[in-house]
Amino acid sequence: MTAPPHGTQFKREQYVEDGKCLARHKVWWCGVAASVVWLVVAWFAAQWPNAEDVGPSTLLAIGMAAVGLGVSAATVASAFVDLPRLVRTGPWLVVLALLLGVWELVTAKLDLLPRPFFATPQSLLEVFADDWPRLADCTLRSLVLLFTGYTAGAVLGFISGVAIGWSRAAGYWLHPVFRFIGPLPATAWLPLAFFAFPSSWTAGVFLIALASGFPVAVLTWSGVASVNAAFYDVARTLGARPAFLVFKVAIPAAMPSVFVGLFMGLAGSFAVLVVAEMMGVKAGLGWYLTWAQGWAAYPNMYAALFVMALMCSTLITLLFWLRDLLLSWQKGLLRW
Repeated sequence: MTAPPHGTQFKREQYVEDGKCLARHKVWWCGVAASVVWLVVAWFAAQWPNAEDVGPSTLLAIGMAAVGLGVSAATVASAFVDLPRLVRTGPWLVVLALLLGVWELVTAKLDLLPRPFFATPQSLLEVFADDWPRLADCTLRSLVLLFTGYTAGAVLGFISGVAIGWSRAAGYWLHPVFRFIGPLPATAWLPLAFFAFPSSWTAGVFLIALASGFPVAVLTWSGVASVNAAFYDVARTLGARPAFLVFKVAIPAAMPSVFVGLFMGLAGSFAVLVVAEMMGVKAGLGWYLTWAQGWAAYPNMYAALFVMALMCSTLITLLFWLRDLLLSWQKGLLRW
């Protein structure tokens, strides 16, 4: 038998015995712990009676048991297939199961928190099971409004930033405007926007575009202005024209700063989206929050907040994927 060098760690420890290459697999102990915790919490939710009528616990227990069995299957698979992303989430899988168990204990089982202000996991699942058509419709309408306003603001901000960073004349006229309007929060324009635009939807688009356009413009301007002058000198030496310098030198070199502005603009746009839907738009997740608060339907309110968090996290993940795709050629120059 041949042993690996001292200090070398393998997920699969390989050795040779009788001329055959064998494998000894390590166990993902965090996955084992996570699966056990999820199954225990599922049993606890099903067997411990609720303090009051807070909804059926069967669906909750089945869901948690399904997660526990899924983690168990992933634990077995990890001994044969590399699952680095799943392995990294192991501690979070344990913590989420414990947090869900504590939430179930202090609300549904012991009734320690005042209701209906603190919803139980059962009531939240009941909202998703019964009111999913309205939640899905509001989510879709919010996505359409956010996409329209964010895209318009990002495009206009990008064009303005490139113009300010490249042209002195554009900087002369646009720089004072950005210094005057940019620092003001987009929500401060709510009364004027709802008065000036023909509908609350177009007013919401304007406010979201305003929230996303300013950070994109400023960081695009900064990225274009900070491009190394040697890049331009080399391109001019090879006969490059101004259009080539802008589209092939300035903009590619400024793209990391542009994406920072896009991330900042997305966060600001999401905040303005919720406020605009609460104030005047007749549909969307912000409207759903206002409706739930008006009827004291706090489980519905928590369900909308959960959908908002999931939607924002998904959009940020997609933006990271787009950045990695478009800037893959710069991986040797940037710290990723």
